[in-house]
Amino acid sequence: MYTLYGIKNCDTVKKARIWLDQNGIAYRFHDFRIDGLTPELLHHFAEHLDWNKLLNRSSTSWRQLSAEQQSDLTLEKAMQLMLTTPTLIKRPVLDTGGRLIMGYKVESYQSELL
Repeated sequence: MYTLYGIKNCDTVKKARIWLDQNGIAYRFHDFRIDGLTPELLHHFAEHLDWNKLLNRSSTSWRQLSAEQQSDLTLEKAMQLMLTTPTLIKRPVLDTGGRLIMGYKVESYQSELL
């Protein structure tokens, strides 16, 4: 079974969930705010996805960070920021068991899942 990671009130996550439901694709939803985010899970994401894209620099959470927090980013610093503030993670992340799909685009879901 697939696992969809995100935050339930995120509009993009809502769209992905609706698409999965409408296409009869079984999945478990993991809400970072309710179910948590472990360093191990975040490292799993970073191993399979580009951490520079995983860190959502267009989010409200990013804009609320200080200039010091935003500067001189390394993998380690980005990971710590995402662990502390999971809303910095580009959402959703769909784990198909074989690969991770970051974000939601109808075309990507159709080609990858149907």
